Amino acid sequence: MDAGVAAEGAAPVEPMTEERKAFLKEALAEVCRGQVEEVEHIKQCLEILHKEEKSESGKEGEDAEDEAERESAFKVITELCENLDNARDLMVLGGLDLCFSRYLGHVKSGLRWRAAELVACCAQNMPEVQVHLLKIGVLPKLLQMTDSDPDPTARVKAFYAVSCLVREQEAGLKAFLTLDGFSVLTRCMQSENERLRTKSSFLLLNLLRSHPEEKDTVISMGMVQQLVAVLRTPHSSVHEHILGAICCLVEDCPKGLKECRNPTLALEELLKQRIKELGGKEEWQEELDFCESLEMTCFRG
Repeated sequence: MDAGVAAEGAAPVEPMTEERKAFLKEALAEVCRGQVEEVEHIKQCLEILHKEEKSESGKEGEDAEDEAERESAFKVITELCENLDNARDLMVLGGLDLCFSRYLGHVKSGLRWRAAELVACCAQNMPEVQVHLLKIGVLPKLLQMTDSDPDPTARVKAFYAVSCLVREQEAGLKAFLTLDGFSVLTRCMQSENERLRTKSSFLLLNLLRSHPEEKDTVISMGMVQQLVAVLRTPHSSVHEHILGAICCLVEDCPKGLKECRNPTLALEELLKQRIKELGGKEEWQEELDFCESLEMTCFRG
């Protein structure tokens, strides 16, 4: 009875007019045309990146022009690949293989970091692309760039690509562990590059939260001592992630607790001093919460 009343009270569905049908058909065709056009743009850019490079002939102007053209091609492809369909198309067209084989190790730093940026853009939230990149062996090269590339921007972009391949990607994390990725993270957190320190400490915190089974691995590497050493550097936003990581290492982990209680670290005194310094400063509240939680767990529990 109620259902019948409800049905009777519902607004009648009007048939779609021919004008409306034509509009929707044209809108769909426009979307398809746009996608085809974007793929054509990608193909044109790949033609530029596939070109043979000019041999060293002393003509600096020509070399600079060639480099600028390739950089522009990377910029266009990266913007287009923010669309996931385009990222998949680039993979199918061999663009990611080209990045790996020719540009991640390029002598020009501007081309290296743009290649790494493109890899990160395509890998983010795209399991299909992530699997492909891992299969062709991109991760070791990205870790090497992160660890030792002479260009600071290239190191940051490479690290961004690494994080896109290992977060929420089991195969990526397994490869990361096999390649001693946590050691690379440790060195990044000790770097003078502030962006790299921030990104690496955040990734460590994220990995420990999502994969607590790896705690013993990082503790055995001396991670607690390394993290406390970073805490003793001049105060910065990096410290919040560092403290969060230490909190993860002591949670339900006797081995981590034991390390933190080691008198040679003098962690208790450091935490008391930091709590005093941060008290009443709203912008550092989360870091203060980590300090208080850590002090309670390690030295008052």
